[in-house]
Amino acid sequence: MLKIEDLKVSYGGIQALKGINLEVQEGKIVALIGANGAGKSTTLRSIVGLTKPEAGKITYHGEDLSKVQTKDMVSKGITLVPEGRRVFSNLTVLENIKIGAFYRKDEKNIKEDIEWVYSLFPRLKERTWQLAGTLSGGEQQMLAVGRALMSRPKLLMMDEPSLGLAPLIVKEIFNIIEEIHKQGVTILLIEQNANVSLKIAHQAYVMETGTITLEGTGKELLTNEEVKKAYLGESVHG
Repeated sequence: MLKIEDLKVSYGGIQALKGINLEVQEGKIVALIGANGAGKSTTLRSIVGLTKPEAGKITYHGEDLSKVQTKDMVSKGITLVPEGRRVFSNLTVLENIKIGAFYRKDEKNIKEDIEWVYSLFPRLKERTWQLAGTLSGGEQQMLAVGRALMSRPKLLMMDEPSLGLAPLIVKEIFNIIEEIHKQGVTILLIEQNANVSLKIAHQAYVMETGTITLEGTGKELLTNEEVKKAYLGESVHG
């Protein structure tokens, strides 16, 4: 579905990505984990065209994404939930959700999809007329995901969905990610929280300073000693 081949990106003479290869197969949850500054967000920015690579290739269903403008990604079925949620704080919950369907014209289906988002996130339904800026961090994350779903994505990319959230809320968000996946959406997760993301990922990649150092199934990486030591806070014997 999405294929990254030998991708290289530099910022001001510093190489942020040093020729990475990554594949997201249709119908899978794929996790890209790594510490802050490893190059995970640069990878996402390159996919959606916000950062121009100096070398390499990104294809989506065989189409070269470098020829697609960022604003047209949504109509291709690619949607990004950005890091830091980025909700429109002075608009209501419902207005934020509707913005996700900005390019759609099918009013009847939009109404159905709003109900679908509310069924996934009952808390948002209770707060339909509340201003997004007054929601808690967890609720804003739910809203950001709900807004992204309104474009009916085929590939949903999420940048650090667990960042700054309490463990209980993280668990809730990840349960919903699995539910969204069951409804036929392919997911690429960019996460520092290796523990939760590897548990639900079919395929996973570990990134360190612009290089992919490990790849395998989520289960394989969860039990990998190097991953445990670096990302799961366990000793090698733990």
